[in-house]
Amino acid sequence: MSYQTSPTLPRKSATFDDYTLSEIRRAATTGIYDIRGGGAKRRLPHFDDLLFLGASISRYPLEGYRERCGTDVVLGARHAKTPITLKIPITIAGMSFGSLSANAKDAIGRGATAAGTSTTTGDGGMSAEERGQSQTLVYQYLPSRYGMNPDDLRKADAIEIVVGQGAKPGGGGMLLGQKITDRVAAMRTLPKGIDQRSACRHPDWTGPDDLEIKILELREITDWEKPIYVKIGGARPYYDVALAVKAGADVVVVDGMQGGTAATQEVFIENVGMPTLACIRPAVQALQDLGLHRKVQLIVSGGIRNGADVAKALALGADAVSIGTAALVALGDNDPAYEAEYRALGTTAGAYDDWHEGRDPAGITTQDPELMARLDPVLAGRRLANYLKVMALEVQTIARACGKNHVHNLEPEDLCALTVEAAAMARVPLAGTSWIPGQGPV
Repeated sequence: MSYQTSPTLPRKSATFDDYTLSEIRRAATTGIYDIRGGGAKRRLPHFDDLLFLGASISRYPLEGYRERCGTDVVLGARHAKTPITLKIPITIAGMSFGSLSANAKDAIGRGATAAGTSTTTGDGGMSAEERGQSQTLVYQYLPSRYGMNPDDLRKADAIEIVVGQGAKPGGGGMLLGQKITDRVAAMRTLPKGIDQRSACRHPDWTGPDDLEIKILELREITDWEKPIYVKIGGARPYYDVALAVKAGADVVVVDGMQGGTAATQEVFIENVGMPTLACIRPAVQALQDLGLHRKVQLIVSGGIRNGADVAKALALGADAVSIGTAALVALGDNDPAYEAEYRALGTTAGAYDDWHEGRDPAGITTQDPELMARLDPVLAGRRLANYLKVMALEVQTIARACGKNHVHNLEPEDLCALTVEAAAMARVPLAGTSWIPGQGPV
C-alpha cells in the first residue's frame, strides 16, 4: 500500500521575522547601524489598553450642550512671575528648525496659536517664523547649546531644560550634513554640510545640585519671569521627577519611549526607555509624596494620538500632554498623496521615517527649497488647529460622560484596564474586577 504525503507548509520564525532578517542582511552588507526618526514601533502597553467607566446610576453625567466642561491649564505658577495659561491641555513638543523646515515651524506656530496652546523650539535655536507665529513659545535649553543666546531666552515665554527624551534617554541627537544649510549652520555656529551630533549630557552640570544652580542662573537671566520646565526621558520617572522638583522646576515633562526623534539609532529607539503608560503613575507618585501634585505641573508625551489618549493621561494625574509626531501628521507628514514618491525612496506612506535624509516629499522634515515649498504654512497651520480642537472636544466628551465639569477632574477611579500589564502600569483595576496587580486580591 502506498501513501500519498502532503508536504508540511513552510513556517517562518516569530523571532527571525522578515524585518529582522532584512536588518541582519543590511547590517552585514553595510557594517553600520540603522538610523531613523520617529518613536518605538514595537507593540507596547498603551492608552488603548485602558477604558473609561462612564456615568450611569452611580455617577451623574453632564449634558454636553448645556453644561460647561473646562479645558484650560496654567503652567509654571510655582516660582515664575508670569506663568503660562493655555486654553487646552495639549501642547506641541520641541522639534528643531533644521530637523523641520521653516515652513513647518511657521505652520506649527499658526496652528497652536489658533488653538490657544504653546509650541516648543527644539534644538538649534529660535527661528523668526516660529517666534513670529507662536503666541506662546517654550525655548528648549539642550546639552548641545546650539543657537542658544540670552536674548532668545528672554523672548521666550518659558524655558525647557532638556535632560533627555523618550526615544533615546541617555543618548544625544544628530542632524546629518545634508540638512545643514547656510541658515541652519549660521544659527548653530557650525560648518555647513557637516554632520552635527548633540551631546547626551549638559556640559556645565553633572547632577541635581548643579541643575538647581543652572535653574537659578536661567531665572536670573530672565528676571524670574519665565516658568522653567525640566524634560526627562521615561526611564526612572519617580526619582528623576523628584530630583527635578528638588532642583526647582516649575513644570516636569516626562517623555515615554513612543516619543519621536528626528534621528537616532534604531536599536536605541526600540530597546531603551519605558512605555509612556508606565511612566505616568510613578511621576505622579513622586509629586504626591512631595506634596506638590498640581502645584508643579506634569506634562506627559510619547505616542499621544487623540482625545482619548489625552483624557487617559489626565485621569492618571498629568496636567497636560505634548504631541510631536501626531502634529507632523496633521501638517501632512506621510500623506498617501505622495505615495509614488515614498515608494521611490524605498518606503510607503505611513512608514516613512528617514527624516534625517532631508528628502521628505511633504516638505516638512527637509531643508530642500523645492520640497519645502510644497508645504503651505497657512493651510497646514489650519489643519493642525483643526486637529487640536477636535482632540480637545474629544477630551470634553469623555469628561462629561464621567460627570466632570473640568478635564482635570478626571481621576484613576474613572478607568479600568483590559490587560494585566496595563492594570499594573496604570495602577487601575483589571476590567470586571477590583484587582490592581500587586495591590490586593481579585
